Amino acid sequence: MSTTTLAVLVPLLPFLGAVAGLLTGRNAPGFVRPLAILPTLGAAVLAVLVAVRQGGGPAISTATELTPTGSVPIDLSLYVDGFAALVAVLVGVVATCVQVYSTAYLREDPRYPSYAALVSLFTSAMLLVVYSGDLMVLLVGWEVMGICSYFLVGHYWETEAARSASLKAFLVTKLGDVPFLIGLFALATDAGSFRITKILDTVAAGGLDHPTVIALLLLAGVAGKSAQFPLHTWLPDAMAGPTPVSALIHAATMVAAGVYFIARLLPVFAASAAALVVMAVMAAVTMVGSALAALAQDDIKRVLAYSTIGQLAYMTGALAVGDRAAAVFHLISHGAFKALLFLGAGVIIHAAGTNSLAAMSRMDGLSKRIPDAFWTMTVALLALAAIPPFAGFFSKEAVLVAAEQTATGHSDFAPAAAGWLVLAAGVLTALLTAAYATRLWLMAFRGRGASAPDHGREPLAMTGVLWLLAVPTLGLGLAAGPVGDWFDGQELSPTLVTSVLGTGAAVIGVMLTYALWQRATVKAAAAPAAGPARAAAAAEEPAAVAAAVSAATAAAESAAETPEVAEVTHDHPAVPAGPAADPGKALLGPLHRHAADGFHLDAVYDRLFVRPVRAAARLVTFLDREVVDTYVRGAGTGTRLLGGLVRRAQTGNVQSYLSALLAGAVVLAIATAVLANVNAGS
Repeated sequence: MSTTTLAVLVPLLPFLGAVAGLLTGRNAPGFVRPLAILPTLGAAVLAVLVAVRQGGGPAISTATELTPTGSVPIDLSLYVDGFAALVAVLVGVVATCVQVYSTAYLREDPRYPSYAALVSLFTSAMLLVVYSGDLMVLLVGWEVMGICSYFLVGHYWETEAARSASLKAFLVTKLGDVPFLIGLFALATDAGSFRITKILDTVAAGGLDHPTVIALLLLAGVAGKSAQFPLHTWLPDAMAGPTPVSALIHAATMVAAGVYFIARLLPVFAASAAALVVMAVMAAVTMVGSALAALAQDDIKRVLAYSTIGQLAYMTGALAVGDRAAAVFHLISHGAFKALLFLGAGVIIHAAGTNSLAAMSRMDGLSKRIPDAFWTMTVALLALAAIPPFAGFFSKEAVLVAAEQTATGHSDFAPAAAGWLVLAAGVLTALLTAAYATRLWLMAFRGRGASAPDHGREPLAMTGVLWLLAVPTLGLGLAAGPVGDWFDGQELSPTLVTSVLGTGAAVIGVMLTYALWQRATVKAAAAPAAGPARAAAAAEEPAAVAAAVSAATAAAESAAETPEVAEVTHDHPAVPAGPAADPGKALLGPLHRHAADGFHLDAVYDRLFVRPVRAAARLVTFLDREVVDTYVRGAGTGTRLLGGLVRRAQTGNVQSYLSALLAGAVVLAIATAVLANVNAGS
């Protein structure tokens, strides 16, 4: 079988599995799990074969005209280079792990058949984006992912949180898709084709008439899909969906699509220095802001969501300085360890009965109850913190090396200002990332208080997947050399300067967070034992501290009652009372309250956009009801009155009709005589 045929089958198999699952889910429930796992597993195996055959050599490209348009043609095109081959392997492996994991995690969910089918369709759409060589076909996969995310995030649609989160994710990403679509049309108009190869040839020949406008329009769509500032606010709220969905969306599919799109069309963005600077600013603001927000979150999944936003900003920063190999390398590395983190978080939620870190910090022995999740998440958090020799260290160092090369003038791809911006923000974010990764590990696995509930070993379908993902999390960075051919033959090894900067910042973040956690633990342990002395000192204690304690307790109670927790946990243990040992509060200080609320961006958008739109809608409603409807009602009322008058004349009495006829004839005769006399006198 040819490589082209294998590549066509990769997105086709999950699609067929999704269709079959939707058609047979109700009538033949025994086929649901095989139809969920086997097509996705087959796609993953075929993606590996395609990657091996492609071997980092010349791109595999083929096309056939899909439909005549009369102007710019639309082709059913395949384009598989080294980047596409590796990203497809990542998508297939992570999607297979998610499907296997979900069989145990959602085993009691009555909507599992539709869920599994949507996950397969989601996987097929992302694989279509990865392999497509035509932008309009790519757009189909892009939009199918959007509608699938709407349904999957809103899986627990009975709750207001899930409904609002799914609608928010859909609308915010569509807000970016509008300029994105305009940019695609403008790009195709300048290039005369939607084919990626022809577009790149046009760019190389200097044939783009409006490169800056096109790049900025496309960047808006990427910001929405890959959750970059200012269109990132939908991603933390998307945690209302099931945890395996988070692993799929946030690791290897939807949010990676925007970064992958820029990597595919990087010469288009490189044609405008202004667009690269805007991209660098967007990346810098996003990575620092998201890392600060992650330090203040109580929900373990929201910590990982903000972490995803920050890691995507690293990839965007690498693209802003012109290194798509570093960006895609970090995309693949991040996809492995972030999928592991989300699926590990699902095991923690499954065992602890809550997704609140504050509640977990008041449980003792949780790491002993779930040793598989403890060890694999420890590996994944070390990779997230970019500690050598884990995968995250090598991929993040590749980004910092690219920024350093641009900043010091060794690369003229982008302005030096973009390089310095990405480098400074990257080092600062490395410190913050290590801090919130350490905070998550300490609060989840080093809690003190009541014993964590013991439900025995977690299902093999959940723990086995964690160990499988731990392999690339641990060894992918070491494999950067052997797979260099798939990255344009580029060397991705770290340099001494960036290693010292990045690792030094990470170590500082770890040590600082650990020291503050120890101090917070002592204070939390002393608080219940203070007794009467605590009451005496209450007058001197700042009100903000008491408010923070009550807010943490309320957050823990709320997290313990989320629909996912009710669905997947064994029981509902009581949330332990008392203050939580949270080093994030000491690290952020007065920023903590603002960071916990995402720096109030939702409130800003509400005032700038939501409220004016609603006010305009109310004005339109008033004008429609009170002005337009008044004219409509007036026209109807006038006609009705005229009809009433005419109806009164229709009595059915013949004598009345003759009398009226005679009177009319007399009136006409008199009028005729008068007019005749007037005319004669003139």
